[in-house]
Amino acid sequence: MKRAILISAVVVALAAAGTAFVADHAQRKSESASLATPAAAESIGATIYYQDPDGKPFYSLTPKKTPDGRDYRAIPSSADVSFDEAEKAPAQSKSAGAKGKIKYYRNPMGLPDTSPTPKKDSMGMDYIPVYEGDDTDDGSVRLSPGKIQRTGVKSEPAAARVIRATIRAPGTIQLDERRISVIAMRAESYVQKVADVTTGTRVAAGQPLMEIYSPAVAAAAAEYLATINSKVTGIEQYGRGSRQRLMNLAVPESEIDAMEKTRIAPIAIQWCAPRDGIVLERNAIEGMRAQPGDVLFRVADTSLVWAMVDVAERDLGSLVVGQPVTVRARSFPGREFTGTIGVIYPQVNRETRTARVRIELDNPDLALLPDMYVDADIGTGNPQPVLSVPESSILDTGTRQAVMVDKGEGRFEPREVKLGQRGSGFVEIRSGLQDGEAVVTSANFLIDAESNLKAALKGFADAKPAAPAEPQRNDNRAGDRQ
Repeated sequence: MKRAILISAVVVALAAAGTAFVADHAQRKSESASLATPAAAESIGATIYYQDPDGKPFYSLTPKKTPDGRDYRAIPSSADVSFDEAEKAPAQSKSAGAKGKIKYYRNPMGLPDTSPTPKKDSMGMDYIPVYEGDDTDDGSVRLSPGKIQRTGVKSEPAAARVIRATIRAPGTIQLDERRISVIAMRAESYVQKVADVTTGTRVAAGQPLMEIYSPAVAAAAAEYLATINSKVTGIEQYGRGSRQRLMNLAVPESEIDAMEKTRIAPIAIQWCAPRDGIVLERNAIEGMRAQPGDVLFRVADTSLVWAMVDVAERDLGSLVVGQPVTVRARSFPGREFTGTIGVIYPQVNRETRTARVRIELDNPDLALLPDMYVDADIGTGNPQPVLSVPESSILDTGTRQAVMVDKGEGRFEPREVKLGQRGSGFVEIRSGLQDGEAVVTSANFLIDAESNLKAALKGFADAKPAAPAEPQRNDNRAGDRQ
C-alpha cells in the first residue's frame, strides 16, 4: 500500500515539471517572435545564396560548411550587387526614379511581348522595364555601363588613312612571243653541214648554224652574178631584180654581200642565228632533205620573259596596264623580280572565274626559265589618304553595309554607309560617316541585335489591335422561321 502511494506521488511530480518546461519554451518562442518585427525582416531580406566565410569566390545555393567545419555566410537579397542597373527589378523605386518614368515592360527573353505593368513570364523571370530615356525615336539603342563592360564593346574613331592592298596570284613563266625566231627553208634544200649546237645551247646573233645547198638558191645566185658582171646590162637596171630574188629565198644579207665582193657564186650557203638566245629546237641533220617550210632551228631570246598569272575576277577592277608587280620564283627563295603589267586579257575563265594577266619581266641573268612556277604580288590602292574604319566595325548583310556609331553615354546608332576599297585591315568609307565619329569595332553584332529587338518591340507596342469584326446577319432567318 505504501509502495503504491509513493509511485503515484512521483508520477504527479514528473507531470508538473513537464508542464512548466513546455510553458517556459512557449514563452521564449513568443518573445523571440515578437523581436523579429516585419520592418526588421524587410530590411534584412531573404537569403539568396551562401558565400565562403573568408570572402573567397566559393558560393552555394544551400547551407554548406568549409573543410574546417565553419558555416558558409548567408547573403540576403539586400546585400546582392548587380552591375546591370537597367535590368533591376521594378520594385527598386530609387533606381527607377533616377532613370525616369517607366513606359512599359518587355519580355526578358526578347519575345515580342510587352506589358504596361510589372509581370513575370512563364519561367518566373521579371519583365524588364523600358524607361522614357531609353526608348528614343532617333533609331539609337542604349546599353548600361555594366553590359558594355561585360560584352567588351570597343570604339575607334574614323580617320583618314592610306589603304594599300596586295593581290596575290600564281602563274608560270612564258617566252615573249616577239622574241622567237625560226630558221626554215623557202625552197627545196639539202643540209650539208650542221654546227656544234644542240637544244639548249646559247647562241649569239650571226653565229653559224648550218650550211645549205639549194638548187633554187644556186640558180638565183648565178643569175645575180651574171647580171652584175655583164657590161651591157649593169647592176642598176637588171641587178636589182636578181638581188630581190635571193632575198625572197631568205638568203642571209651577209652571203649576198660576200657574192658582190668575190663575184663568185657559192655552192653552199651558210645560215646563221638571227638573234641572241637559246636553241629551243634543232631539227637539222647533216645530209637531210628539207622541204619548203620545214623548221630546222628555233631560237628564243630569254632576256625578257612573261609571267602569265591568273587573277580573281573580283580583283580585276584594281588593275591597270603599267602597274608595277613583284614576282617571286619558287626556285629562288628570297629573290624578287620586278616587272609591269603588259596586258589584261579580255576574257574570264568560265570554270575558275579568273582572268589572265601578262607581266613583262627583265631576265638579265636568264634565271627565269619557261614554265617555271611563280607568285605575283600586285600592290593596289590609292596613295592618297581616305576616310576609313576598321574592317571589324562593318555589319554586312549582303544587301546593305552599316556601322554602329558610338554617340557616348551608352548610346549607339546604326548607320548605313557606302564602302570603297579594302586593305591593311581597314575599309574606305565613301559616304554615311564623318571624320572623327567613333564606330564600334568589337561586339557590334550584339548591339545590332539589341537595336533590331528594340525596333521590333517598339513596332509591336505602337501597333493597335484590330477591332473584332461583327458577325454577319443572316437575313434569311426570318423567312426560314416563317
